Amino acid sequence: MAKQKKSSSPSPKRSDAHRQFSGPMLDGPDRAASRGMLYPVGFKTADFAKSIVGVASTWSMVTPCNMHIDRLAKEAAKGVDAAGGKAIEFNTITISDGISMGTEGMKYSLVSREVIADSIETVVGCEGMDGVLAIGGCDKNMPGCVMAMARLNRPAVFVYGGTIQPGCHDGKDVDIVSIFEAIGKHSAGEIGDRELEGVTAAAIPGPGACGGMYTANTMASAIEALGMSLPNSSAQAAISDEKMMDCLDAGAAVVNLIGRNIRPRDIMTRKAFENAITLVTALGGSTNAVLHLLAMAQAASVKLSIDDFTRIGKRVPVLADLKPSGAHVMQRLIDIGGTLPLMRMLFDKGLLHGDCLTVTGQTVAENLKRVRPSYPKGQTVVRGFDNPIKKDGHLVILYGNLAPEGAVAKISGKEGLQFDGTARVFESEEKAMKAILARRVKKGDVVVIRGEGPKGGPGMREMLGPTSAIMGQGLGKDVALITDGRFSGGSHGFVIGHITPEAFVGGPIALIENGDPISIDAEKREITLGISKKELEDRRKNWRQPKPNHTRGVLAKYAKLVSSASEGAVTDGNL
Repeated sequence: MAKQKKSSSPSPKRSDAHRQFSGPMLDGPDRAASRGMLYPVGFKTADFAKSIVGVASTWSMVTPCNMHIDRLAKEAAKGVDAAGGKAIEFNTITISDGISMGTEGMKYSLVSREVIADSIETVVGCEGMDGVLAIGGCDKNMPGCVMAMARLNRPAVFVYGGTIQPGCHDGKDVDIVSIFEAIGKHSAGEIGDRELEGVTAAAIPGPGACGGMYTANTMASAIEALGMSLPNSSAQAAISDEKMMDCLDAGAAVVNLIGRNIRPRDIMTRKAFENAITLVTALGGSTNAVLHLLAMAQAASVKLSIDDFTRIGKRVPVLADLKPSGAHVMQRLIDIGGTLPLMRMLFDKGLLHGDCLTVTGQTVAENLKRVRPSYPKGQTVVRGFDNPIKKDGHLVILYGNLAPEGAVAKISGKEGLQFDGTARVFESEEKAMKAILARRVKKGDVVVIRGEGPKGGPGMREMLGPTSAIMGQGLGKDVALITDGRFSGGSHGFVIGHITPEAFVGGPIALIENGDPISIDAEKREITLGISKKELEDRRKNWRQPKPNHTRGVLAKYAKLVSSASEGAVTDGNL
């Protein structure tokens, strides 16, 4: 009888450190079925000895922000494979704020951050991947990806899909916010149908995220300063050789991190989050950075609060003159060298922690060692410390009897530092927008939009439509807007959001009546409803919680689980 030939295992022993998660799933005779499922998707026998890296793509034709990310994912996978790993591409969702803004659909926007985080965690955890590389192109993609990385705590790198090139209309840079502000001008009779359509057709010329220092570019910059993406990843055009190389390099970086067992929570420390807040402040970034950085810190088990933005803002100036409050689009920052010279400037001033580890495997200080601490002469995008846009931070956390648990304002200084007015109360964004476009909102009004919080909306819609219409009508300095919802990174003017507690749970914003005096003081960091304590208590006794807007499905589940805006509006915080 012929001696039976022993079959050799196609994969190494389960103790291999670089295959901590894939090894138990794929190694040995008892895992043959698992290996069999991977041969038809492109695995060779030798691949079972490699670290498996999940490449999470947010590609979609839903929005121009993400329409190119399939190509970036393939380039990142090449980088993983060339460095000795084995890449597996998979997709998660994205939504478009720009399309859904001002509609019921926008309630799903912030919810999508949680869905993205949950879905990446689900795939990577289920499939035993040893590392993850995630590519995001729109606002909620980025924090969602990083939240998943923090939860999983497996070697990981984030890649930003890149910014859009600006459109051009009448010789000027235009973008998505230009359209929203043109709507306001159209309602005021300043421009006609042809001009409105001209801006609309020119503003978004191709792939990439919205072109100002709006939420996408803000969060990409924050994640770079946090150490979770490669240097200058946040300051590259979506369609560029630099972005393709960033993807290739990121693939190799994940494999390096696996080999060195460097994990997200080694990088995402409290000091790293302080670095992220510092860069966001210097860039004049979006109010959504508060919400998202709190959520990312919670996922990493790092203690961060809204008051940290106040503390850091007291010593960090706004240096970048970027849209929406400033003059320039993100591409102009890219043209002069991107974020790295600014980070070096901040580091040299002692405003960044240089000892924080990053996904390069080196510290912030080591990454910045060969970076010049200045921009070309004559540029007007980034100012020096001797001539800041604003001498302290623009993200102002307000407290008072109207927001006992905090509120977030974006105060550039151009809209003033104080506002006193009388309340015009609206129970939804749609009702407010209708009144604004009908010119029923007047100088001295404080527009109150409530019932838009994380639980009440649910989903905490962005108020880009109302804020842009107010600006487009020329009322930016004469009308304030407050809400328990939030704002797009494109919003500017005298606007205060994230008011907590929100109206749905009986916060003071639920008790405001038309004609009530409201005072906002950005210097004292106060927001005050000018009625007596007794009157406020009497109104509270008569208040009844409204019925939920949604009782089934994703929005209902979100409303039941979500924490307050001052805690990042996360769905796993109280589990």
